[in-house]
Amino acid sequence: MSPRVVQYHFTDKHHLLVTALQMLHRENERRAQERIAALRDASDPRMLLRATLEELLPLDDERRTSLRVMTAYYARSLTDPALAAVFLHEGSPLEDLVAALITAAGARPSTDAAREADLLVGGVTGLGLDLLHRRRTRADVRRTVDYHLNRILAEQP
Repeated sequence: MSPRVVQYHFTDKHHLLVTALQMLHRENERRAQERIAALRDASDPRMLLRATLEELLPLDDERRTSLRVMTAYYARSLTDPALAAVFLHEGSPLEDLVAALITAAGARPSTDAAREADLLVGGVTGLGLDLLHRRRTRADVRRTVDYHLNRILAEQP
């Protein structure tokens, strides 16, 4: 693509960066929804919950690259309000989805599904960064996720 075409569509480099981040968010969400939709027919809500959390992990080249790019954008968003607005949008759809899945999977009676969803999404995101750095293995991360799911979900019959 020629620089002239890029300049026609974007007022400046910053506009290009913000638009690219918005597109990356939409594309990540679309791919995750496709992979999760393929599991929707599964009768095990616990499996669907685990698969949803694993969408946050860099388990293939596409998700590894995406996480690297998102992390670079996130660091820059700490000093750039326009980029921060992309990360700090209204609501928390991912956490809401995870909370609903926790409830559907049979949360223990004393479990606050919304708080657990916040912790799980944040924790799995951090574990994903550890995977990128090879600080942890996939098996380690899966054991940690399973540990927390076992802690908050009632025993399976």
